Amino acid sequence: MAISAAGSLEAFGWTEAWATTFARDAGLGHVPARVIAEDRGSYQLVARSGELRGAVSGRFRFEADEDPSRFPAVGDWVAVEAGLVDETVIHGVVARRTALVRQAAGPRTRAQVVAANVDVVFVVASLNADLNVRRLERYLAAAWESGAEPVVVLTKTDLRTAAEIDAALVLVGGVAAGATLLAVSAVDGRGIDALAARIGLGRTSAFVGSSGVGKSTLLNRLAGSEIAATSEVREDDARGRHTTRRRELHLVPNVGLILDTPGMRELALWDGDGLERSFVDIDALIAECRFGNCSHGGEPGCAIAAALGDGRLDVDRYASWRKLLRETAHQERRVDAVARATERRKWKQIGKSVSRHMDAKYGADGWR
Repeated sequence: MAISAAGSLEAFGWTEAWATTFARDAGLGHVPARVIAEDRGSYQLVARSGELRGAVSGRFRFEADEDPSRFPAVGDWVAVEAGLVDETVIHGVVARRTALVRQAAGPRTRAQVVAANVDVVFVVASLNADLNVRRLERYLAAAWESGAEPVVVLTKTDLRTAAEIDAALVLVGGVAAGATLLAVSAVDGRGIDALAARIGLGRTSAFVGSSGVGKSTLLNRLAGSEIAATSEVREDDARGRHTTRRRELHLVPNVGLILDTPGMRELALWDGDGLERSFVDIDALIAECRFGNCSHGGEPGCAIAAALGDGRLDVDRYASWRKLLRETAHQERRVDAVARATERRKWKQIGKSVSRHMDAKYGADGWR
């Protein structure tokens, strides 16, 4: 993707505020670039000189200590070697302002940045048999946690009646407290202008959701051309297929920046910071409990129990909140354990290094 105006990074979100943040890197002789795609450790970047490929320096890789969250992610601003045109070296990642993070796949406890420096996260769901409010709750918690503005987008409204759409909006509205809801169709164009208005020139958005919900189709509709691959999803096949193979930041003329992501059936939360915003109704009820240490297990004066009893709080929503709370608590314990183990390894290595230095200077027994 070429820069729309020669030498202009402003279209990709560069501002005076970013320039101020970048001042230290500029003093080291580096220039800014934005990550627009990533392929197995090789990064596609856009800088004032145009598009180029980049790889992290050896020092960067060593200091990152194999922590995926410290490596560049799509949407990041990075400090690169100046004066290079086709390939360059990435020396650092500029401090992120927002980050959509999840637990990385695999047995190890590691964070993975799905999208960096986004202003709005569009949580996309399809009005087909796969509309799952429990999954939406998880995505919304991650979106709130990112620091960006969450917006729920219900696609494929052209396949539903007005009554069915209204029912879906009521259903989703019950779990999307504080988030804007949009019902759109990439086929007949309804809601597309409202969607574009939530982005804006120079602003960055991210589309997240399961496979087959229509993220890439929406991107193509907004762009007015086929810039993202799509595949047909049968009405009786809610599973969908992965059409987006990698995260990629697209500059859409007259709309803004859109980061398209591969479909994720599950989004393992990294921490629970977004749960309070995502479950603001439950948080408000907890504040009404008679006792501050109420466990909501039948204590007298429990507002949660009262709301469950009179139907003000949906049983499934409460169960979902409990599940996510347990999941994030378990995650925090795992992260703490990993941090402690990492610290022990670090000081053990320091001890060995000091020991080798003293042995070399004084002999194996001379300094003891």
